[in-house]
Parts: sequence; C-alpha cells; structure tokens
Amino acid sequence: MRGVRPVVEVVRLGLVSYPEAVRLQQVYVERHRSGPAHALLLCQHPPVYTTGLRQEPYPPALLDRLRLLGAAVHRTNRGGLITFHGPGQLVCYPILHLAGFKKSVRWYVCELEKTIISVCSRFDVEASTSPHTGVWVGDNKICAIGIHCGRYITSHGLALNCTTDMSWFGHIVPCGVEGKGVTSLSAELQRDVSVEEAIPHLLDAFRERFDCRLTDARGEPDGGGSSA
Repeated sequence: MRGVRPVVEVVRLGLVSYPEAVRLQQVYVERHRSGPAHALLLCQHPPVYTTGLRQEPYPPALLDRLRLLGAAVHRTNRGGLITFHGPGQLVCYPILHLAGFKKSVRWYVCELEKTIISVCSRFDVEASTSPHTGVWVGDNKICAIGIHCGRYITSHGLALNCTTDMSWFGHIVPCGVEGKGVTSLSAELQRDVSVEEAIPHLLDAFRERFDCRLTDARGEPDGGGSSA
C-alpha cells in the first residue's frame, strides 16, 4: 500500500486542435524524465476522426470522405480503431507514471472504466463495461477509451459524450465494434449535460478511484483533493 497519495495536476486546455493536444501530451510525458509529474489534461476538440493501431491503414477513400464532412483525420499510436472527437465531448488525457499507482496496464484501463461508470452513476445513468473496451449504457457506448503506455507512462485516454452531436458517429463503425450504437449523458437524461457540468464529477471520481490528490495548473487545490 502506498504511504503517500500521488499528486496529479489538472490542466484545463479548453477547445484545442487534436495535433496540439498530442504535442502537449508529449510535453507532459517528457516531464516524467525528471521525476513524478502526473497530469490530467482536460479538453474538447474541433471535429476530428482518429484512428488507432491496426495492421493495415484505413482506405484513403474512406478518410477522404470523412474529411469532406468537415472533420480532420489523424492516425494515432493509441489502442483501438476509429472514433470521433468533437465539441460537447469531455476528453481526458491522463499522463501518469504507473509506478506511482500500480504497474499494470490492465488495472489502469479497468480503473478508467470504473471512473466513468462512477461519473455516470452521479447522473443516475446506469453504465457498465462489456467485452469491448469502453463504457456502455446497454448496447450504446457513452465513453470511448484508447490509451498508449510506454515505460509505464500513459497517454491518450478517454472521451465521454456529454452534448456531442451523435450524427458524426454515423459515418464510421465506432472503435470497430459492429452492431452497437453510441449515446451521451444528454441523450440518456433528455437534457443538456455540458462538459463543464461533467468535469467536477469526473475529477471527483478520478480522485476516488486512483486514490490521489488533485491540484490545478496554478498549483492551487482542486476541490477536496488537497488533503493528505
């Protein structure tokens, strides 16, 4: 059992392009070279389709068709297949050194899933895991999870649909899972649940699941996470 809870810095990026978010993740990954520098990068993206690791690239014609919709398209080094990010979606990139938590990628992904299930429960939405990665409400995915982990330092992360325009998902098979749908907190509750409304619940759930302390990027305590 750890004697001291890890400190995780919360960085609120706002609306940021996907390439800039990738660049910033690498900056925070590099900070771990000089000691523990755990961070949670919170943001939203302009419309973008991202593809994960797979043996064969997606057909150029498919990617061109997606670009014609007005979205950017980027290939990534995260796990998983193709998904969509856009306004109204809470994207969270944890940059953690798992040596400060538990050196298990399986454990880490399970904790991310449990974090989002806890967030959903705070909105009285019953969510669960499935044989497919991510968090689901019935047969509809509410949160995609795709991570990268190198030398036990994590990047990429999760995307929780809040007020996301679901029509963007209709042009792909999200995460390569056939016969399933997508949903959002707003769709489940039949009211707008903004990213701003969801963030405090995500931070509370993350703090509890990962047994850590949270500070904001200015070094001030975030919520109730400043106590030892």
